[in-house]
Amino acid sequence: MNKVTQRDRKRKKIRSIISGTSLRPRLSVFKSNKAIYVQLIDDDKAVTLVAATGKDASKVGAEIAKKALAKKIEKAVFDRGGYIYAGKVKIIAESARKAGLKF
Repeated sequence: MNKVTQRDRKRKKIRSIISGTSLRPRLSVFKSNKAIYVQLIDDDKAVTLVAATGKDASKVGAEIAKKALAKKIEKAVFDRGGYIYAGKVKIIAESARKAGLKF
């Protein structure tokens, strides 16, 4: 089993447990080789409420929190997307918390 398949299995298991609502959307993280993508998703309506993209994890985390607070979203559920909670994923979470988003 390769690395991509393992991450996909972890991601599916996490998604079976975590779900976002309009009051507490899911903060989803995806990393590619070029950028980091973060979204706040309402799974009940299947709608992306807020999104942010960039190369610097701390800026992306702060940007998503700023946009969320502008839309009066204060709480979220963190979805690490099958990645381990270290490195860029941890930096995104910490910078979003520091900017005022609670999860």
